[in-house]
Amino acid sequence: MDSGKHEGSTECPVGHKAMPQSSESCPVDHSARTTWMKPATTLPASQSANASTAETSLGKEREVSSIPRSKSFTGSSNWVYPSEEMFFNAMKRKNWNPQVQDMKTVVPIHNAVNERAWMEILKWEASAGASSCGGPKLISFSGDSSKLTPRARINMLFGYQRPFDRHDWVVDRCGKRIEYVIDFYTGKPNPGNANIPSFYLDVRPKLTPEGCWMRFQKFVGLT
Repeated sequence: MDSGKHEGSTECPVGHKAMPQSSESCPVDHSARTTWMKPATTLPASQSANASTAETSLGKEREVSSIPRSKSFTGSSNWVYPSEEMFFNAMKRKNWNPQVQDMKTVVPIHNAVNERAWMEILKWEASAGASSCGGPKLISFSGDSSKLTPRARINMLFGYQRPFDRHDWVVDRCGKRIEYVIDFYTGKPNPGNANIPSFYLDVRPKLTPEGCWMRFQKFVGLT
């Protein structure tokens, strides 16, 4: 796999820039992780020993996503999310300090954010005719939190916050490649529980000829 691009893999659809060369790599993009977890610090030897013992309790089951893969792939028909153990090990390889007890929270959040991104894409695709060929499917994905989209730059000029991550997803619509861009923002605090992370996803087609036409149709109420 190359840096940031994932095609022909069954791993989860989330952006990764310069990820380790392993099929077990599927945490969220580097800067996005700071929204959920603190940067690594050197652990005392006693804590390190306890952590090694605790790691055996990490779940090994992988959840199959609702996101269909392009028919060009073989094997599972949907993308597959990492297990707690895979997520934990990938973060350790990136010299972060993941905590075993956090994996039961972080992994479901990671999966839920991707499911939400796909649901937003399905809204765009609802009237595009993909139902005639079994619905849209995800071909590939990439992530680069350091690369701002034009909309994010404009929003920041008006005082809005900077997105903590940016993804680019390519969708197969009956053999036609449709490109989407996703800006991830920290959402408003949950009034019921301030400890629950909140996210806002700005999902839209890229400014390609097809994407511009889709945006225009939505703007004038044709979709």
